[in-house]
Amino acid sequence: MKRERNSRQDRLLRVSKQNLPERKAEGEDGEMDLFRSVTQSVLGTPQQDQKSTGADTVDRLIDRVQSSTLLEDRRDGCRALKAMSRKYRVLVGAHGMDSLLQVLESDRNDHEIVNYALETLVNITAPEVFPEETEDSETTVDNQSSEIGEQFTEILTKRQENIALLVSLLDEFDFKVRYPTIKLLTNLLKNRPKDLQEVILVIPSGVSKLMDQLSDSREVIRNDTLLLLTQLTKSNTNLQKIVAFENAHDHLFDIIREEGYADGGVVVEDCLILMLNLLRNNPSNQTFFKEGSYIQRLTSFFTIPLEAKDGWSAQKVTNIHYMLQLVQTLVAPQNSAQVVTSCQKVMNQCGLLQALTGLLMATGVPVDILTVTITTVADMIRGNQQNQEFFADMMAPSNPPRPAIVVLLMSMVNDKQPFILRCAVLYCFQCFLYRNQTGQAQIIQTLLPQTADVVPGAKPFPNSVTAGQLLCSGLFSLDPVSNWFAAVALSHSLVDNIAQKENMLRVQLATSVGSPPVSLMQQCTSILQAGTKIPTRLGILMLLSTWLSHCPVAVQNFLSIPTAVPYLTAHVQANEHDELELVCQGLCAFVLGLCGQFNDGSSSNFSQESLRQLVSDRIGAENFSDKLSNISRTEAYTKAAKSPQLSAKQSSDLVFDHEFCRLFKSLEVSALRAVTPQLVNGTSTEVSPAEVKKYKDIIRDQDAEMTQLREQLSKFQSDLEQIASEKENLASKVQQLHDENTVLKAQQGMAAGVAIANSADTTSEATSSNTEQISQQLAYVQQQLAEMTHARDYYYYEMVKKDQELTAVQQQNGPGQQAVAVNGLQTSADNATSNPELENVRKQLEDLQLVLYNKDSEIQQLKEKVAEPAASEAPKDNAAESQEVTVFQKELEAVKASKATLEQEKASLELQLKDIQNENNQLKTQLATASGAGTNAGAVAACSKCEDLQAELKGIQGEQEDLLVLVTDQDSKMAEYRRKLRSYGEDVTDDEDEDDEDGDYGIPDDYDEDLEDLQ
Repeated sequence: MKRERNSRQDRLLRVSKQNLPERKAEGEDGEMDLFRSVTQSVLGTPQQDQKSTGADTVDRLIDRVQSSTLLEDRRDGCRALKAMSRKYRVLVGAHGMDSLLQVLESDRNDHEIVNYALETLVNITAPEVFPEETEDSETTVDNQSSEIGEQFTEILTKRQENIALLVSLLDEFDFKVRYPTIKLLTNLLKNRPKDLQEVILVIPSGVSKLMDQLSDSREVIRNDTLLLLTQLTKSNTNLQKIVAFENAHDHLFDIIREEGYADGGVVVEDCLILMLNLLRNNPSNQTFFKEGSYIQRLTSFFTIPLEAKDGWSAQKVTNIHYMLQLVQTLVAPQNSAQVVTSCQKVMNQCGLLQALTGLLMATGVPVDILTVTITTVADMIRGNQQNQEFFADMMAPSNPPRPAIVVLLMSMVNDKQPFILRCAVLYCFQCFLYRNQTGQAQIIQTLLPQTADVVPGAKPFPNSVTAGQLLCSGLFSLDPVSNWFAAVALSHSLVDNIAQKENMLRVQLATSVGSPPVSLMQQCTSILQAGTKIPTRLGILMLLSTWLSHCPVAVQNFLSIPTAVPYLTAHVQANEHDELELVCQGLCAFVLGLCGQFNDGSSSNFSQESLRQLVSDRIGAENFSDKLSNISRTEAYTKAAKSPQLSAKQSSDLVFDHEFCRLFKSLEVSALRAVTPQLVNGTSTEVSPAEVKKYKDIIRDQDAEMTQLREQLSKFQSDLEQIASEKENLASKVQQLHDENTVLKAQQGMAAGVAIANSADTTSEATSSNTEQISQQLAYVQQQLAEMTHARDYYYYEMVKKDQELTAVQQQNGPGQQAVAVNGLQTSADNATSNPELENVRKQLEDLQLVLYNKDSEIQQLKEKVAEPAASEAPKDNAAESQEVTVFQKELEAVKASKATLEQEKASLELQLKDIQNENNQLKTQLATASGAGTNAGAVAACSKCEDLQAELKGIQGEQEDLLVLVTDQDSKMAEYRRKLRSYGEDVTDDEDEDDEDGDYGIPDDYDEDLEDLQ
């Protein structure tokens, strides 16, 4: 990522160097004087003959910001970079962005330097081009400069920590920090909206901190925050939900109220745009808006006087326009039916519908506001019977009063009215009749003669000018646009209402004075045959299609007109290449197909079979199918089928109506089959365009599914190969571990057995070498046994020596204890009389020490050292000495008992040693037999015996160690006894020969001689 960032910065630097001329440090005038005054204190004054470029200056400033230790120096450097960032923003951004971000992080407590850094970043990420960038360049760099801000934004947003740092700066209340931070975030959103939206979503409390800025008391910050949130919530449903649930609607309504609703300034416009972003195409926010009772607060937007004396300012028109869009967003037909129905109900209950209809009937309302108002009211009453009834009862404030529907229809059929207004009125009329059979009956009633039966539940219009009269006048007008509007309006009076289709057959029209009246259907046919303009023909053909569908009576009346079928046949078989003419031919084919589909055979002129034969002979099945399919191929059909609202911008865009597209889509295939005998009998391979499209969709879905399955299969295959390779690796690792385990076993003592097992296929020389190895091992074992035996004898000798010492101590303590008991109260002179007896005991001990260790001189020195303090010490308390001597005697008896136990263990060890010697002899015999016979069986047996012998040897060694522990305990006890005897004035020699060691077992050199003497 760092490499990519450096490469982008280098590319930006190259772009700058291509368009950046060199400038002299001296001799500049105008704006450079101000720049020198700012940077002179930081950079110093250059020499007269030295040239300085913008790049050098930027580099020096960045170095000052990076390396200066004083805050004032870094602040001056940032101030100079801000001054240069508009003219040299590529250099400043490419070289100094990291330094500026570091300043924001390290010098955050100094608000002035943070302000300079933020303003510099705002300049280098600005989406617009500064005039200073191109004032001295000969070439135009608008295209390059327009991308500079976006490229720097991409660099800045690559690290999430940078955006988190900017969001955290919003916590600072200082205007110098908060305001440029909001501007910088706005620039980043304009340049890279998706990247920044994703980053802000994952920053903890990121949206909350942005929403807190709406509560700032400073209007500049609040207003810029509105722009920031508007950019943030564009095309991001998740952010829209978060912002909405952060009480955004409450903040926005409060701001609109403070600014004066529609009379407010651009701030109201910004609030409404933000609310539109939150609600448009977001069902969750729409439901939240309705349930939060915010629809009721919309009513206050339209509480304006009906007579606007002061006129409508441009900003007021814009505000009202966005307010109407906000209402329309909640009840748009594209929303879910549940949301639309609930919002329509609330709008009627809270008086919002009444307020908008009042605005619709007001005078002096601008055309664009009136157009949007009519469209909004249309969406509010569409499909809602209660709202439709309210609209039907609404009267216009005219003299005499007229129904609002009549006033609107007068505008629709008037060719002097703006085109967009007439389209809005038609849409409103369509929404009024949508799923409203009562309204349809009212319209058809105004077309019937006054003596005609009134439809139950229908309300007649009590005015001289009725809706039916206006529609007929528009239908037969010389204006083709009025013809199209009137024909489509009449067709909506017949949608999904067979009763009204039959009633409209009774409509009689007087074409001229003195002429007999003709039916409406016959008059429509006459208009078609007159060769009128295309919009008129399109409107009448769509009216006839709606009239004839699902109504056999209307079909029979149409077929009874002599010129109807010949006209349709002639136009279908015509060879025209104009797009609209092809559409007219397709509509004629569709009407002819409906006549065949809904023909019940009661007509004497054309039966269903005769129509089939006519189409087959005069037109042809393929030609008929092609002409019919021309309708769905046009772009106008696609646009009209998407939305019920008219999207025409001019009269040439009037081609199809939404309800007709829905009707054509449902009856196209059946109408084609009704008049094409080949398709009916199944003898032709021709397929209707609808079926072709259906099969294409199926094939497309199957292809997509097959592609997905292929991708999954390839993924599974790659996973299988990966698993197989992992399995092979694991198998090789297991085999390697197995081999290593085998080698370790061989190294731990199985080398001999493995060698013998592997020598089965070798020569006799290998067998003899293995036998020699076994012999060496046996010799080593015997040597260890001999050493252990020698050590055991030594320890036995030591035990005997300790026994003698204990006997001597007992002999010494016996007379001493008697002297203490008899002469306990005598003086020190009486104690002195017992010294000759002690001297005799000492001599006996010295003789024993001379026989065992031959160290008379050392022991004599110890005797002299002990004798001196013994002669000078005063006698102890006789009673205490008597008790302690008794305790010593008990402990000596315990030592004797342990000595007897050791002797028993020694005897058992001797028995075990004899057994081992016998086994040794047997092994030697077996080894000799194996070597003489040259067989491997004996060697194997000998090897196993050797292993058993080694195990027994280890057991003996353990027992010997236990004996060593016991001997050590006895030595410690003896040393303690000697110490206590010395404390009583007795002269006892120390056994210092124990420290002498011989090999691994501590055996003295004269051990053998002493052992012979002892034996």
